[in-house]
Amino acid sequence: MQTVDLSKFENPIFDRGGGRSKEALWLAVRQLLFQSPFKNYRLKASLLRSLGATLGTAFVCKPRVQITFPWRLRAGNNCWIGEEAYILNLDHVTLGNNVCISQRAFLCTGSHDTTDPHFGLIHQPITIEDGAWICANAFIGPGVTIGRNTIVSAGSVVTKDLPPDMICGGQPCVPIKPRVLRDAP
Repeated sequence: MQTVDLSKFENPIFDRGGGRSKEALWLAVRQLLFQSPFKNYRLKASLLRSLGATLGTAFVCKPRVQITFPWRLRAGNNCWIGEEAYILNLDHVTLGNNVCISQRAFLCTGSHDTTDPHFGLIHQPITIEDGAWICANAFIGPGVTIGRNTIVSAGSVVTKDLPPDMICGGQPCVPIKPRVLRDAP
């Protein structure tokens, strides 16, 4: 019977999206400035933009956020990323307007081919549409789209697309009930 042989793992076709020098610069900037405990949102947004991120206005990025490749991050206006959130963006991550990613949420665009005895890398983009909220400790997997105004409850594991205007939860995450927004005062 065949078994996995990790010694044969190779990654020759994976495009990191930027040269080694760009990645090295990001690693240094991330370690020295970006992951600081201070809440200098403008500086963090400026650092991300300088390395290729596309960010709208009023971008908030709390302390100790991890972003693998800034050049693969797109965020609309009024996006919040909470403390210790992790965006493993081997592929593109797109956040619409007014998206909240809560503390310790994990957006993961990469995995491994379960049929490959050499454990080949696979990756797919993640899209989180306008008004969505990814609650604390939720996991969003490769290739997932979270619908407009949808809430993913704390600790959920999302491996499939979720429809708009729903409150969703669980492991696996499923729609629970409609999200109804009351009229603004």
